[in-house]
Amino acid sequence: AVSPAPPQRTTRPPAPPATTSAAFPARLAGTDWTRIPTGGHVVALTFDAGANADAVPSILATLKAAGVPATFFLTGDFVNQFPGAARQIAASETIGNHSMHHPYFTGLSSAGINTELADARRAIRSVTGADPRPLFRFPFGDRDAATIAAVNAAGYVPVRWTVDTLGWKGTSGGITAQSVYERVIGSLQPGEIVLMHCGSNPDDHSTLDADALSRVIQTVKARGYGFVTLNALLG
Repeated sequence: AVSPAPPQRTTRPPAPPATTSAAFPARLAGTDWTRIPTGGHVVALTFDAGANADAVPSILATLKAAGVPATFFLTGDFVNQFPGAARQIAASETIGNHSMHHPYFTGLSSAGINTELADARRAIRSVTGADPRPLFRFPFGDRDAATIAAVNAAGYVPVRWTVDTLGWKGTSGGITAQSVYERVIGSLQPGEIVLMHCGSNPDDHSTLDADALSRVIQTVKARGYGFVTLNALLG
């Protein structure tokens, strides 16, 4: 099991630009959230979509059957390569920006960051009609104060996770649906943000997050928790 992680914030040196408050609450500028700051018994399921869409039908069906909302972070490349899956996701779930090409952001210039954000937003809006702003997740969780400031200036608040299920590593990486389940439940706490993925492992084609999802939801509910999207951060 993974030890519960406290909320983390990264201080941003300069004051936020005037455009920031229009996109998200000014109090969120300079922050990097790993859990929703609440004492309420709620969990946010989040899914990153980049490599492929193999698990999307199963994930969406499980969420619908359970009546549970989730937040999906889409890359522009994913949207362009799998437009049908992207539209299905956007039809029922909350959407966030996960960059255009999934690069390490700390290696990009300010202009490069802006291009990644703008191109991804354009692709997502064009294909799905949904606007991913203001939710953003750094590829690989790679960030620092400067990159947080840059995404804030573009109108986004970055959100990481409390627990990574590691389902993306697949069975070839020593992970099982049981271990995915145990990591989520072992970290269960008010405001927990769970990181899962929409794709299959490229080597063994396993979809462990999708395989464990129904049982995860059942146990979380049985322990008295409900589910929210990351829009709960914005309220």
